[in-house]
Amino acid sequence: MVTVDQLYDYCNILDEAKDKISEHETEYLAILEGVKAGNQQKKLASQLIARYFKHFPKLAEQAINAHIDLCEDVEVEIRKHAIKDLPHLCKDMPEVLSRIADVLTQLLQSEDQQELLLVQSSLLTLFKADIKEALTGLFQQILNGDDVVRDRAIKFLCRKVRSLPDEIFTKEVEELILTESKKILQDCTGEEFHAFMKLLSGLKITASVQGRQGLVDIIVEQSDLDSEFNPADPDGIDRLVSCVKQATHLLSKNVPSSKFVAYICDHVLPSLSDVPSVEGTDTQLEMLRLFAELVTHCGDLEKGIERLTTIYDKLLEYMPLPPTDEKENGNLDSTDEPKFQFSQVECLMYAFHQIGRKHQEFLTAEANVDRLKDFKLRLNYFARGSQSYFKQLKTALTGKSAESLKSDENKIKVAAFKVMSNINQLIKDLLHVPPSYKCVISLSWKPVTKAVSAPASATAGTKRLSGGAGDSDATKNKMSKQQDRQLYAPPGGKYSEKAGNYREGGRGGRGFRGRGRGGYRGRGSFRSDYY
Repeated sequence: MVTVDQLYDYCNILDEAKDKISEHETEYLAILEGVKAGNQQKKLASQLIARYFKHFPKLAEQAINAHIDLCEDVEVEIRKHAIKDLPHLCKDMPEVLSRIADVLTQLLQSEDQQELLLVQSSLLTLFKADIKEALTGLFQQILNGDDVVRDRAIKFLCRKVRSLPDEIFTKEVEELILTESKKILQDCTGEEFHAFMKLLSGLKITASVQGRQGLVDIIVEQSDLDSEFNPADPDGIDRLVSCVKQATHLLSKNVPSSKFVAYICDHVLPSLSDVPSVEGTDTQLEMLRLFAELVTHCGDLEKGIERLTTIYDKLLEYMPLPPTDEKENGNLDSTDEPKFQFSQVECLMYAFHQIGRKHQEFLTAEANVDRLKDFKLRLNYFARGSQSYFKQLKTALTGKSAESLKSDENKIKVAAFKVMSNINQLIKDLLHVPPSYKCVISLSWKPVTKAVSAPASATAGTKRLSGGAGDSDATKNKMSKQQDRQLYAPPGGKYSEKAGNYREGGRGGRGFRGRGRGGYRGRGSFRSDYY
């Protein structure tokens, strides 16, 4: 067995050989044998293998394998020395860099924190030397490694690699990341999908219209829009909701949401009432809010009239006709106020308003006179029935300071005021003769930039809408600019029965599909620890 002194002797021989060092393969092979000796020999061999590696290309395979043996040694200190020295193998032989990156990626499974930090440091050294080759090795393990290695490699990619200086992320490098990521997304869990979409969204090549459209296409593929919607399948619902949330951040006039809108109209809305709530979340309301966000950027919609009819029919489910005596006498019995679900109506009425402006004949064509008459009855009834709640909100918010409006209770009231204000504007448009589609509103749950302040309309006089709905346009527009982002849960009892909170983040831990990762695995939500 080789000794420490012998290893130093071999080192001296190789140093003195200078230009003829490649003739001393015997000495280098003896150094490789040092990985089978004691701890001191192993530490020294680790340094010497890397030091002379470039001079013996014919022995490269043996040298790499010997060094890998040190990286897998039972002694953690030996492993640390080997891991630290491993990147030096690539210093003058870049052709082995992707393989070394592959090896280091596998070592990310270490449970020793200091060892793990050394692995990450060595990997970053490779990325700074040649990011393309290093990415090749890293992606190889993400695609083919076991679950632990894959999981940690994705975290490393999203956390550490993406934090490297922007100048190393050339167009060619970003295209490599995009190409390899697409392969991974063909078979991934929900949290992996979320992590990669965040990564890809940060690339310069995806900042263009074409790039964002490419990301939306990836999301559409993940959404599995060719399949039937099953309201009893929580994993399918989770996949659809998660994908839509990813897409909404990328949509615009030039990157339309038409495929999602068409799918929801055809498959989701007809069976929405069968979708159960999950983990305290009103899933039906969550899906309606996402649908409203989608229609904001909906382009030309095939079968527009048919799909508008679906939206209209679903809206009518939340907007009842007045009782018979109300229609005949024009009176609303204040002791029998209806139960309205304002949040749901805001979503569906907004969607109808957005799509309807492209198909105005839906209400105005001669053949649709009865439909318009019926709709106006419902609009007027809904508008009058909402006044009690609307007045309560105005009374509660009158004279409130900006500081007092920051309390949880008042935040809910301010958000509810925004919901009512939006509904009133939409009703005013639709009660116009003929129905109008001019008003522009900001959806009540979407964030705004200004801080909350006391609503001016709380102290000002208000002008009722035709048929008894809400505030004037000027007052409502002012209010819409003043509301802070709120998670609106309308009051229970007579005003709303099933409304719940809407969450921007992930929905539980159900995955997408494949690799044994699909289905709920108890791994938490779309975890933020990826980035």
